[in-house]
Amino acid sequence: MKERILKVMKAVFELENTDETISQKNCEKWDSLNHLQLVIALEEEFDISFEPEEITEMKDFQTIESIIAHKNIQR
Repeated sequence: MKERILKVMKAVFELENTDETISQKNCEKWDSLNHLQLVIALEEEFDISFEPEEITEMKDFQTIESIIAHKNIQR
């Protein structure tokens, strides 16, 4: 799952490399528009839908991974 999330983040933010430390604080391309594109891309990649409160919590890789893992358990 980590690799899939990082692959999506790399594509959305148009980065050469990324790792598990990526966050809104250290990625200058992580603006509001790219945040929405990230949400859409993750929903498509994992075939899930995020709640509005989950979307606002998605500020770093660890949080995103945790939200997706929780959603996959609920299935």
